[in-house]
Amino acid sequence: MSIPASAQLRQLITGHFLPRCLHVVAELGVADHLGDAPMTAQALAGAAGADASALERMLRLLAVAGIFEARGAAWTHTELSRTLRSDHPQSMRAFARMIGSRVYWAAAGELAHSATTGRAAIEKIVPEGLWAHFREHPDEARVFDAAMTAKAGADIAALIPVFDFTRYGVIADIGGGRGHVLEAALAAAPQARGIVFDLPQVVAAVVPSTRIEPHGGDFFRDPLPEADAYILCSVLHDWPDEEAVAILRAVRRAASERTELLVLEQILPEGAQPHPAKLLDIIMLCVTGGRERTQGEYASLLAAGGFWLDRVVPTPSPLSVIVGKLA
Repeated sequence: MSIPASAQLRQLITGHFLPRCLHVVAELGVADHLGDAPMTAQALAGAAGADASALERMLRLLAVAGIFEARGAAWTHTELSRTLRSDHPQSMRAFARMIGSRVYWAAAGELAHSATTGRAAIEKIVPEGLWAHFREHPDEARVFDAAMTAKAGADIAALIPVFDFTRYGVIADIGGGRGHVLEAALAAAPQARGIVFDLPQVVAAVVPSTRIEPHGGDFFRDPLPEADAYILCSVLHDWPDEEAVAILRAVRRAASERTELLVLEQILPEGAQPHPAKLLDIIMLCVTGGRERTQGEYASLLAAGGFWLDRVVPTPSPLSVIVGKLA
C-alpha cells in the first residue's frame, strides 16, 4: 500500500527528532556503556546518568533506523550503534556530539536567517562566529577537534590507495590540525618530509618528529612555508569565496614553479541526484558561512587564487582530490 504524500511529508517535517535522539545518546556515552551482553534501559540509564523511561523511548526510535536493537526487555548493539562507541576504529561519537552541540543545533534553528540574508545562521547565536566561539569555549573546541580527527580517519582510508604522494619531497598540510592526513601521506611516501601549518594553539598538540615540522600561524596573515605540495583538506569549504581565494593566494605566494595544490573536498554534482555534499552544504551555510562547490566552481575559485585545475582524482568516499597547478 502506498503511503499518502501528506504522511510522507509529515515524516520529513518531524524527522529531526530521530537524529536529535542520536545526538543525546552520543553525548551520554550510552554506546560505551553497552558491551557485548544485552543490557536493560534501566541498567544503561544508571551507567549513563539518564532517566530509564526516557532513554528506552529514545532507543526505541533509534532502533527504527537500525541504531541499537531490542532483544526482549534488553538492548544490544547493531553495526551502526557500535560506531557510536568511543573505541571504535571508525567512531562517529565525536561527530555526533559536535553536530548535536548547543551551538550547532541552535544555528540549525536559525536557518531562516541564512535564507533571508545569505549569511551564516550562527551569527544569530554567536555574532563573532564559530572559530571565535571555540577560542572562548575550549571544551567545545576539543569535541570539534575529536570530530575532525575521526573524519580524517575516514578521509585517509579513501585517499591513500588512489593518490600517489611519492612524487613530492616536501608536503605541507595547511590548516592540517594535528596532522593526521599528513602522517598518512608521509607513510605512503617514505622519502618525503612534512609541515603541518595551523594556528599555534592547534599545532601545539602535534608531536614533532624528524619528518614532521609543526608550523604555527594564521593563513590569512602569516606567510606559508615553501613545499612541493600543499594539502587543503576540508578547508576551503569552511569559507565564502572571498576568504577561500585569500587562502589560495597565500599558497600561491609561497609556491614554487613545481608546486602542486591538493584540495581535498566533496564536489557538488551538477544534477539533482542525491549526494552527501548537498547536506554538508547546508551545514556550512549554518555554521561557518562556507559552502560546497561544483567542479566548475572550484575551477573558478582556483583561477582567482592563481592556479588552474589540472585534474580531479575521485576516491571511494565522497571526497575528491582537486589538483591545481600554478597559472
